[in-house]
Amino acid sequence: MLEKMGSFFDARLEGYENHQLTCIESAGEFYPFTAGCLPLHPGAEVLDLGCGTGLELNWYFEAAPEACVTGIDLAPGMLAELKQKFPNKALTLIQGSYFQIPLGEKRFDAAVSVESLHHFTQAEKLPLYQKLRAALKDGGYFILTDYFAHEDAFEAFCRAELLRLKAEQGIGDDEFYHYDTPLTVAHETQCLLDAGFSRVTVLKSWGATHTLKAEK
Repeated sequence: MLEKMGSFFDARLEGYENHQLTCIESAGEFYPFTAGCLPLHPGAEVLDLGCGTGLELNWYFEAAPEACVTGIDLAPGMLAELKQKFPNKALTLIQGSYFQIPLGEKRFDAAVSVESLHHFTQAEKLPLYQKLRAALKDGGYFILTDYFAHEDAFEAFCRAELLRLKAEQGIGDDEFYHYDTPLTVAHETQCLLDAGFSRVTVLKSWGATHTLKAEK
């Protein structure tokens, strides 16, 4: 049965970080790598989309202890865990959908998202990326580390399967349900460029996982 996104993750809160780090190929490498791509100067303003328990922040706050991070996530349990992990850090946590929450303009030096955005289509992501670009300061950038489809056919198959399961289970609302529908790197890149980012580069890859940098 499909589960709503926030409920899915809160139901798996116990052992979540251990699962992410041990069951996802190369996670022990791509989380610290992602953290190392973020700005290190004191007071750096960083937006974390789908922050969960803030796994990459384990490494980021070690390197940039005075950074200011705004995290957005659907799962209240995940946010509570994140707050408990870093009680003395400059953390602003918002429970809700990053598709709906205003991000402001020219607020952040950088944004980051890890293993969150592979659940959505290009059409769903485009307005988010436009909003995200506007929220970045001049010279700001977005670091996206995620799981990507290896070919167009797999991307199309995953999306069709989600729609089939929703129809089979009588789900007709517009809420987000947990099911992987990754884009290809090419389609993700094009979506970011269509949103107005000036350049998108692949910084590093680990099998199906890639880190992309989209520059404002």
